[in-house]
Amino acid sequence: MLHITTPFGRRPLTAAQVKAQAIADGCLRDTTVEKWAVLRDITEARTQLGLSAPSLAVLDALATFLPETALQMGEGPALVVFPSNRSLVIRTRGMGEATIRRHLAALVDAGIIIRRDSPNGKRYCRRGPAGTIAQAYGFDLSPLVARAAEFASLAEAVRAEALACRIARERVTLLRRDCVKLIEALEEAEGAPGAAMSLRARYGTAMGALPRVPSRTALNAAGEVLAALATDVGKLLLAHQESVESSGNAGRNERHIQDSKPEPSGYEQAFDVKKKDASAPDPQTMPLVAVDAADGGNEPSHLPVRSTYPLGLVLSACPDIRDYARGGIGTWRDLVDTAGLVRSMLGINPNAWDEAREVMGDDAAAVTIAAILQRAEHIKTPGGYLRALVARTKRGEFSLGPVLQALSRRQLGQRASDIPHRRP
Repeated sequence: MLHITTPFGRRPLTAAQVKAQAIADGCLRDTTVEKWAVLRDITEARTQLGLSAPSLAVLDALATFLPETALQMGEGPALVVFPSNRSLVIRTRGMGEATIRRHLAALVDAGIIIRRDSPNGKRYCRRGPAGTIAQAYGFDLSPLVARAAEFASLAEAVRAEALACRIARERVTLLRRDCVKLIEALEEAEGAPGAAMSLRARYGTAMGALPRVPSRTALNAAGEVLAALATDVGKLLLAHQESVESSGNAGRNERHIQDSKPEPSGYEQAFDVKKKDASAPDPQTMPLVAVDAADGGNEPSHLPVRSTYPLGLVLSACPDIRDYARGGIGTWRDLVDTAGLVRSMLGINPNAWDEAREVMGDDAAAVTIAAILQRAEHIKTPGGYLRALVARTKRGEFSLGPVLQALSRRQLGQRASDIPHRRP
């Protein structure tokens, strides 16, 4: 029959104390648990139990007064400990008595221990004839045995939540890395940050919504947003790569036609260079020095492009590239940077652009891009066209001189046609 004990003095009897005594009384006798395993479960579930770290330190100190590792529910005061305040101060590594009393009250309110107060409130035991403890007044640790399964269940839930939170955090970390690198790859592939600016804004919004210490719900929400962003960026990147590959395939077809020469070359048509007689040297197919001798030019092969063609001449022949400069084109460096942006707009693969700069040089590659842009409406596959010009440069069959001359004549012809004619 359950007999509920009450605390000494003015301490009130709470519902938690009644419940703890009822659970302990209803526990099966001979139930055995491992003491330190139960204390570990209570430590992991301390937030759910409403306990603080100092309260757990006091509980550990109480548990040390039971020398047995296995705690067994039985008859009598087998699980009652009765340490003095001085002993508790020593076992808690110098914690103050007032602080110990406060945390003992917290353990009682949480139903972790039960007060078994003596008539005068002192803690002591009365032993029988054989020296065994017949009566003890102090703190009953039987709830550690009676509620062991509950503590284990709470600890398992906490561990599962911690694992789910860790997995969600790892997922967000991986998605952050994927999004950042995918956006950077898209910017590099396109050559301009315009299309990726909105994607970076979406990434910043998703990360800004995360608190400093995010919960699993917040991590899962951020993970969904980042996953959708990574998918969108990946689709754009794949679409760009497919367009680049299709341009490269078309370029290979063009080079095959050029080598067979069944009809006049499309490269000269694109730059408005007419086919010459078979007996006359072709400026576009002769070696670089021979081109200069044939055309009467002065482009020595050992001089850099900027020493041969003034920047003003290039911009006069290819004025359309000025429209894509961020701050105007005042130097050759500005021309090269602008050409890097224009090649993306033309759909030229970054690899083709890098190869052109390596073979032709930065300045010549930039002038070639400007010339392709100037005649873009007549060139179906700028990427394949550039690769073909690079191949001809390697063979010494391409020179910028005739190209710039043809474009300059076209610009002069257009300006002349724009002047209104007066009647005589």
